Amino acid sequence: MRLTLPFVIAGVAIAAIPVGAQDPGRRIVLRDVVRAPDADRPIALSDVVERTARPRAYQGRNTGSEQTERFSRKVRVGRDGRVSISNISGDIVVTGGSGDEVSIEAVKRTRGDRSELAGVEIVVEERAGRVDVRAEHERNRSDRGRRGDSLSVDFTVTVPASASLDVHSVSGSLKVTGVHGAVRAETVSGNVTTTDTPNLEHAKSVSGDVSLTGAAADGDLAASSVSGNITAKGLKARGLDLGSVSGDVTLTDVTCERLTIKTVSGNTEYAGAIARSGRYEINTHSGTVRLVLANPSGFELNANSFSGSIRSDLPLTIGGDSTRGDRDGYRGRRREGNDAHNMRATFGDGSATLAIRTFSGDIIISKR
Repeated sequence: MRLTLPFVIAGVAIAAIPVGAQDPGRRIVLRDVVRAPDADRPIALSDVVERTARPRAYQGRNTGSEQTERFSRKVRVGRDGRVSISNISGDIVVTGGSGDEVSIEAVKRTRGDRSELAGVEIVVEERAGRVDVRAEHERNRSDRGRRGDSLSVDFTVTVPASASLDVHSVSGSLKVTGVHGAVRAETVSGNVTTTDTPNLEHAKSVSGDVSLTGAAADGDLAASSVSGNITAKGLKARGLDLGSVSGDVTLTDVTCERLTIKTVSGNTEYAGAIARSGRYEINTHSGTVRLVLANPSGFELNANSFSGSIRSDLPLTIGGDSTRGDRDGYRGRRREGNDAHNMRATFGDGSATLAIRTFSGDIIISKR
């Protein structure tokens, strides 16, 4: 009997941690539960992260020579169609191309007996303006543990450049290039990489890095990882919502009106422009926060670090009262006493809002 394995993506909610309420002696415990596709018992998210800490196409028990089987198909979807690709084990590479067809190339792989290749079927479903592609694995009690562990499918797909794309995998990396429709990419164990995706909506990995280059969004864009870094270059969006439990967040040449970054353990760097009336919130438990701002017209700063210093290369007016002038001007000095860890200040016209909090780490503001 063939069953379509449900795809489970572990959601990660990283709550903001008010610094004033934190206690160095307290432990922070993150809990979440996902359910295995072929089992009735829940699995702790920590188990998933631990077991998949190093992304691979598949992690087979057998070490024999590799057996492969190829699949190829083309389907017409229309230039503005929608394409979804779901996989259990294996990498997915999607490229935007010309024309109105979806070109699907897939390779089944196993290091077990060649007969195991029959244990997975590549299903292509066509509907008006939509194509769904997925790998269905044969699983029952008699072959559980024998198949699936050493069986994977790698997809190489070309879609119309203006098509919308949903791509998901449990154990495998995702790479999307040149797809200009709405894009959503999620994997449990593997990296997510997007390039030239001007309508990226969502990018997520549980155990792997998330890398975004030349991405944009008319609305809000969300990216997250539990155990991995988040990097973005040349990113433009109205709003950015980024989160990582154990990893750095590095943004270069970024433009947005709203920014929310939440991390537990990792450094954060934002290099880019800030908008007038924009709001930028960064909250991390353990890590340094660095802002490299491109010609800011002004901002109000509310910064707090429990066990780190606050430094600025820009001339700030402490307390946010510009009438106090240079008497309380501040540039690059470490302030004494409690003010070394807390600062309310204004730069320029004070039009944007920066709220930065870290429990253990420095806060550094500089001009590009």
